[in-house]
Amino acid sequence: MATVVSALLANAPVEAKGPVGNDSTVVLATLPAEAQQTQRLIVAGGPFPYAKDGTVFGNRERLLPARQRGFYREYTVPTPRSRDRGARRIVCGGRQPTQPEACYYTADHYASFQRIVQ
Repeated sequence: MATVVSALLANAPVEAKGPVGNDSTVVLATLPAEAQQTQRLIVAGGPFPYAKDGTVFGNRERLLPARQRGFYREYTVPTPRSRDRGARRIVCGGRQPTQPEACYYTADHYASFQRIVQ
């Protein structure tokens, strides 16, 4: 499966699988600047501003394709003027955190996801 990074470099979309379909995608460049910066940090391996960044995401909502526990990791997308971590996150899945197979953006704390594509 193509990684998000290679898809971005090739300017090609990544195939969506599972509950998040092709109509639930978002182009990285259209996301808020904070989300674009978080995506860069993910690929670079950090440093991350929040202790919870990079921790296992359990997919309890079952909105992402089913994978074994530990496949998905979550990262905070800072919200300007928020006093806490806010609701925005990027969740990435793959064997190597710096080379995710797929990343998803949520602006509503896991109530919905959009697969990030170039």
